[in-house]
Amino acid sequence: MGQLIKLQDYTSRYEQNIFHYPTRFVTLKKQQWEKLQHNWENPRDEILLSQTAELTIEEKPHLLNKIKTLFNRRNASETIQKENGKLAAEEPTEIDHFSVKIYHAENVEELKQQFLNQLFDFQLKWATSTLTEKSNMNKRFFFDEHLRFFLQRFPDTYLLLYRPIFLLKKASIEVESILISPTEVWCITFLEDHDSAVFIGSNQKFWDVRTNRNVKKIVNPLIAANRTETIVKKIFQLHDIDLPIHKVILSRNGFIDYPLPPYDATLIDKRNYEEWFASLRRLRSPLKSIQLKGAKALLDYTQTTSIRRLEWEVNDGNN
Repeated sequence: MGQLIKLQDYTSRYEQNIFHYPTRFVTLKKQQWEKLQHNWENPRDEILLSQTAELTIEEKPHLLNKIKTLFNRRNASETIQKENGKLAAEEPTEIDHFSVKIYHAENVEELKQQFLNQLFDFQLKWATSTLTEKSNMNKRFFFDEHLRFFLQRFPDTYLLLYRPIFLLKKASIEVESILISPTEVWCITFLEDHDSAVFIGSNQKFWDVRTNRNVKKIVNPLIAANRTETIVKKIFQLHDIDLPIHKVILSRNGFIDYPLPPYDATLIDKRNYEEWFASLRRLRSPLKSIQLKGAKALLDYTQTTSIRRLEWEVNDGNN
């Protein structure tokens, strides 16, 4: 299951410590799946399985109180970094609950899909809130098929920035999705319409889309893809991040007709999608340092819009 490290301009746990949360997520997911599978194979009730599993990061009261005190000071974030160093990586500071309720599953594949569906919701929580901040997420992301594709079809070691908003020279720029594997980066632009639609590519501003119903025009997807690739390349150059960057136009259910496509763009359509997708899923490399450094470099330039959690506002008012 790919990890959602940034969703548009929402606050994210991964922004706090990208070197900590990816490995924690992998560990928690593995532990809870093993427990859930064991309970499913050995149900207490032969008719109804109702097992609740919780992913819990234990709270240390003295540490949590210390953090609250620091957050009430001016320049709180700098103070925390100075006094605690790698606090998030060394000691857990928050409580997260991941409740899985499986009432019926005919087989292990159905059990796994139910587990992934609920884990998807949990990922959205991590991608829109921290211990002290939260963002008001648009509910449409719960039903976003492209987002679910990234998070449920790729290995845990893939890190995703889903349509992130970068803040560059005081300008907000929304780009396409960025998928960071342990060995390379994929800037992916989806190109999908009716099943078996044909996209006529060119170097013009608009492409034609032909379906059984009609012919229409869309904005050349390479424009957005080029913008995404350029931003990633510039940030990597500034931080000496050496990872290959691929620019992909992806049409899973259609065809792309472009006789002479740009040499630096990869066009994936219905004819070669399965082969390309399988090659990415076969990657079994663990998380790598250069991958996490690249993710951090990108996150440092993203925009974040959030508000303080109510409990912290109440606490501030009492001090």
